Formats: sequence, C-alpha cells, structure tokens
Amino acid sequence: MQHLKNKVAVITGGNSGIGKATARLFAEEGAQVIITGRRQDIVDQAAGEIGHGAIGFVGDVADLAHHKKLADMVKARFGGLDIYMANAGVINLTASANVTPEDFDRHFATNTRGVFFGVQALAPLIRDGGNIIITSSLAATKVLPDHAVYSGSKAAVAAFARNWAIEFKPRKIRVNILSPGPVETAILGKLGVSEADRPAFEDQMASLIPAGRMGRPAELARAALFLASDTGSFVNGIELHVDGGMALA
Repeated sequence: MQHLKNKVAVITGGNSGIGKATARLFAEEGAQVIITGRRQDIVDQAAGEIGHGAIGFVGDVADLAHHKKLADMVKARFGGLDIYMANAGVINLTASANVTPEDFDRHFATNTRGVFFGVQALAPLIRDGGNIIITSSLAATKVLPDHAVYSGSKAAVAAFARNWAIEFKPRKIRVNILSPGPVETAILGKLGVSEADRPAFEDQMASLIPAGRMGRPAELARAALFLASDTGSFVNGIELHVDGGMALA
C-alpha cells in the first residue's frame, strides 16, 4: 500500500540529508515530489537519485521571491499540493560572544523568515485536509553548547507551527513539528568536523543519546511519513522529537 498515492509534496532543502531521505520515501509511497535547493547541479542530481519523476526547483528560501516562483510553478503544473515540508536550514555553531550580525541574520533569514513566508506563499495551494511539516531541532528546547542563535531560530518556527495548527483548523490542514537530534548527514562537515575527527565526534554524540548512536536520515523520513500520511491523521500541533531520547538526557 502506498501511503501518499496521488499526493503532491514540496520539500525545501530536499537535495540532501533529512530532506532528501524524506523526498525519496515520499516518492516511493506514491507522491509527486518537488524538492528545492540552492545549487542547480546538486538539485538535479538529487532529483535523479530520488527518481519517480521527482522535480527539482532551484532557489533560496531566504529570498522571498523564491516562494512566489515556487507557488506559481506548483499551481501551474499541479493545481495545488497536499504536503509542504519546510525543511531547509543553516547552522553555524558559535559562542554568543563571537556571533556577528551577519551570522545572526543568516540563521534567521533561512531558518525562520524562510519558513514563515514559505508557508504564507504555499498554504493557499494546500488542499483541504493537507499537511504542513516544519523541521525544527532538539536544540530548540534543549540547551547545547554554542547553539544560542541556531536554537532561537528553530524555537521560533515551532511557535509558528502551533499557531498555524489553529489558524488552519477551518481547512483541516494539520501542522506538526519534526525535531531531530544529531543525525548522520553531510551537515557534520559544515560544522567543521573533519573525516578524521568524525568517529570521535560520533562517539561523543552517542554517549549523550540513550539510544547509544546518532540518528539516520531514513529514520527521520519515516517519522515525517507518519506525520504526512493518514497514519497520523489525528496528530496535530505536536513537536515530535526523533532524537533517540536525547531530550531526556
């Protein structure tokens, strides 16, 4: 049984990591998937790997014009959509004393403003009974070293989602938050973790997680599928921690 047969799903940041794994699973489950990302070559490659007719759309969620272009394309080609997953994000871990205005603005432009105006632009196209999934982070509720700015940008989107769950009540659009813990993705490299240091880093992370290991993108994708499909039909306005129990540690 395909849980998303004949559904149209847009996933921002669907060219890598959690977004790509989710796009692949949604496509396997019958959805017409549209992924977004900032680099044409990476987006095209990801769409090809996802298969099932996945479509790549290039743009930066921090650019508000991107959301209108995306909405126009979705409307023209499909008439609407059923699932919008606001997943694109940036992270740069820095002690508060060293945060620059440019770094602060970059986090909030992508992680916060990009989510808000993406939903504003795409929500009118979401069919009644559809779904919105916001990717937040364990860091939004758990204090972690050097995460202050990133945490703030992610905490804000969780607040957006709770409000939207009520605002979209008349249209029966469910809005939920997916909050990953540490996950084995390419983002480790962006955090400055070299391949040589990666095993030690992963061991350190594993020691903080009751499950004893970091998460895998496919595990987050399955959680997103639960939220997006009829399997989670009575789930609305929650923050689902998929973190191996790290929130408890």
